[in-house]
Amino acid sequence: MTFYSPPLEDFAFVLHDVLAVQDSGIPGYDELDAQTTAAILGEAGRLAAEVLAPLNPVGDRQGCRLSNGDVTTPDGFADAYRQMCAGGWAGLDCPAEYGGQGMPYLMNAATGEMFISANMAFNMYFGLTHGAVSAILAHGSADQKATYLPRMVDGRWSGTMNLTEPQCGTDLGLIRTRAEPQPDGSYRITGQKIWISAGEHDLTENIVHLVLARIPGGPEGVRGISLFIVPKFLPDAQGNPGARNGVACAGLEHKMGIHGNATCVMVYDGATGFLMGEAHKGLRAMFTMMNEARLGVGLQGLAMGAVAHQNAAAFARERLQGRAVAGPANPTGPADPVIVHPDVRRALMDQKAFVEGARAFALWGATLIDRAHRSHDPAAEALISLLTPVLKGFLTDKGFETAVSAQQIWGGAGYTRAAGMEQFVRDARIAMIYEGTNGIQALDLVGRMLGADGGQAFRAFLGLLRDALAENADDAQFATEFLEPLKAASNDLQAAAMLFAEEGAGRPEFALAGACDFMHLFGHVCVGLMWVRMAAAARAGLAGGATNAAFLNAKLATGRHYMARCLPATALHLARIRAGEGSVMALDAEAF
Repeated sequence: MTFYSPPLEDFAFVLHDVLAVQDSGIPGYDELDAQTTAAILGEAGRLAAEVLAPLNPVGDRQGCRLSNGDVTTPDGFADAYRQMCAGGWAGLDCPAEYGGQGMPYLMNAATGEMFISANMAFNMYFGLTHGAVSAILAHGSADQKATYLPRMVDGRWSGTMNLTEPQCGTDLGLIRTRAEPQPDGSYRITGQKIWISAGEHDLTENIVHLVLARIPGGPEGVRGISLFIVPKFLPDAQGNPGARNGVACAGLEHKMGIHGNATCVMVYDGATGFLMGEAHKGLRAMFTMMNEARLGVGLQGLAMGAVAHQNAAAFARERLQGRAVAGPANPTGPADPVIVHPDVRRALMDQKAFVEGARAFALWGATLIDRAHRSHDPAAEALISLLTPVLKGFLTDKGFETAVSAQQIWGGAGYTRAAGMEQFVRDARIAMIYEGTNGIQALDLVGRMLGADGGQAFRAFLGLLRDALAENADDAQFATEFLEPLKAASNDLQAAAMLFAEEGAGRPEFALAGACDFMHLFGHVCVGLMWVRMAAAARAGLAGGATNAAFLNAKLATGRHYMARCLPATALHLARIRAGEGSVMALDAEAF
């Protein structure tokens, strides 16, 4: 049986020693003192460990059940949902005017990591609602906000996003769902949507679907798509659930993982919908939700790697097998714990170095979102837009890899359902696929974000790297262990970007063939930057006589491992990019 232990000490270190959130100047961050964040994260961690984690295997075994159009969630989910709503977790960072707690997005990201690690399938019911709330906040009318937001923020109603159809996933220009205008200003929505997470369930009294559809006579392709609010029950005059709308769940997908979340086929049969935002500009409104969802999916990759690593490390300390090559570590026992073996240590260090570096990267990304939204900072907005494909793609690829590595440490037991490790692997796998596959994230990064506004955001990121390399450069040991590896990786990143600039216009397949490698190269540099910042903070803490010396020394050792054993992967990715598109495009389609 697996467990989850909230990484509260690591959160405190990143938030206060590395990011210095209280002194960042972001509106609302002055209230994030160590005592406040400890109280919030401590309670969230308790819920994650004591309420959500025990339900994780239950949800996996039972899954969701469909009967006569109604979906029943696994045993215990409804009670856990009520506990989460009662504690205000559904609206932690939502505006107070709609019943939320008004906290920064940063705290939603930090608590979200713990909730995902404990029970990813359960947390998705909240995650989709949060994204729908953000979309309505940004693009809904005053009446729509007044009707839907208070009920979604407190968790009474949930939300979804409806994009995919049987004939289209990434290529949304192929959408066929129709929206016929009605005399009263509403629309009749007709069509089918598939793979709709939390599309139908028994946790809330109403479900608010955000649906992409076409108004007849609009432009072809993506320019003719509009976004509609289509509630399961139409609100009555008092805003309570009224008449049943013409939307129904026609089937549940039987999936590799996240069994506790209902993934639905939704049928809209003349359902009443309400236009949100401008006609034919629905994709822009939906992408408010999509971008947030992609950051949330990046957290899923990190979170599943984190919980898998915790369980692998605990198993490695307990499992007796073989003897240490340097001599018995457990001479009175029949064998030594497997953690004495260098290859097991290598795997555990790779996992730990990724998880802790990725956590800092994700939380830094959350501060950029807050700076962009709360300070109305266009530079922060541009930088987080650049980093979003990296956060989503790199963290989910490496998070899955970390979960597989953790499973491997369990040996044959890790392949059995009873151990629980294989669920982490299965659940982590979807994060590489939905909200835009990681291949699409890489193409977006190279084809759109890298050169946006003349590459201004990318140049700003390079400036951050230069600043990090300049700090503590007079310390020879720090420079050797941390700064020189980051400088080498930074040079690889710049060389790859220059290749795209030089070759991309005349050889578009060159850039696209190297896009995934560039995304991973970029991700490694981002995590390397985080390790430089964390190492500097750890050294400062030790020099100041910090009481958590063991934690800080472990942080430095883990950072050294990342810089020496993980960050050099940037050279491999650069070599692959330089190889170009030749071998990638060499075969005819029939030859595969």
